[in-house]
Amino acid sequence: MPSIDPSSVVVAQRLAELAIAKKATDAALLDMHELVDYCDVFVLLTGRNRRHVAAIAEDLRLFAKKELGLQCVGTEGLPVARWVLVDFGSIVVHIFDEPLRGFYDLDGLWSDAPRLPVPQDPAAAEIAQQP
Repeated sequence: MPSIDPSSVVVAQRLAELAIAKKATDAALLDMHELVDYCDVFVLLTGRNRRHVAAIAEDLRLFAKKELGLQCVGTEGLPVARWVLVDFGSIVVHIFDEPLRGFYDLDGLWSDAPRLPVPQDPAAAEIAQQP
């Protein structure tokens, strides 16, 4: 099977970077291109509460459109905002509140998917490097 589209990886990392800057936690990028036929990358994120989950989803949609020229294909779960799926075509972003992240366990369900590098929160990286 062909290798993953490098542009999908870069865009997924940019989306994760923005979400992390917006205080999303437990970011994971899964290389799905050999496992499913509808996308290349899953981005898994956790928000603190429903309002936070919804805000991350909205910020990702705006950022993708304005900064990356990437149109959102569809969004599911926004009214309830416990698990919001944002579909960018080759990249599907799943944003959970903490209880549902553990309950649905997409990390475990797709444990055979290779993990891609996740950008670090610049503030956290700076703190980690301090003596």
